[in-house]
Amino acid sequence: MLDVGCGVGSFAIQLAGRAEKVDALDRSAEMIDQACHRAPDNVECVLADILTDPLPADGYDAIFSISALHHMSLPDVLPKLAAALRPGGVLAAIALPRPDLAHELHVEIAAAVGYRALGTLFAARRALRRVGGFPKSDDQSMPVEMYPPLTTREAAAQVAMLLPGARVRRLLYWRYLLLWHKPGNPADLSSR
Repeated sequence: MLDVGCGVGSFAIQLAGRAEKVDALDRSAEMIDQACHRAPDNVECVLADILTDPLPADGYDAIFSISALHHMSLPDVLPKLAAALRPGGVLAAIALPRPDLAHELHVEIAAAVGYRALGTLFAARRALRRVGGFPKSDDQSMPVEMYPPLTTREAAAQVAMLLPGARVRRLLYWRYLLLWHKPGNPADLSSR
C-alpha cells in the first residue's frame, strides 16, 4: 500500500496493521522525519514528491491519500497514481473542495450544524471528565500551500476524463471522496 502525503504517518501506521508493507510518502522532510520516529517496521517512510519522483509501475494493491490531492493538479498526479497500481488495485483519496454554494449549500449547512453539535457534545464530555473530543492533531506543522482550486463538481469532471469509472462524491465536513478500481482483476490475469 501507498499513503501519498502521509504527513506524520498516522494513517500509514493504521494501514500497517492491515498490510504486509506500506510506503508512506511525503515531500516534507519534517513530516517524514516525524513519521519515521513513529512508524512500525513494515512502514517505509519515503521523502519524495509524487509529481517529480518515480514510483514503481504496477507496484501497489492500494493507494490512499488524505487531504493531499487538492494541493496538486489532478491531470498531473492521477495518471501517475494509476500507473503505480496493480491491475485490480484501488485508489482512494479524500480531498478538500472549493466551496460551491450554488450546488452544495445543503451540505455546507449540514456540516456547519453538525460540526457545532459535535463540538458542543465533546466539550460537555470533557467537562464531565469523560472521553475527549476530536483527537488532538500532532501534525500542526503540516505544510499547506494552496486553497483548494476545484469544486467537487469540477474535480469529478476532471477525474472522469482521467480515470474512467471513478466515482467522486461529496462528504460531510468539507471533503470529497475519490474512489477508483483499476480495471483487470489480478486473479483473471493469472488464469490466462
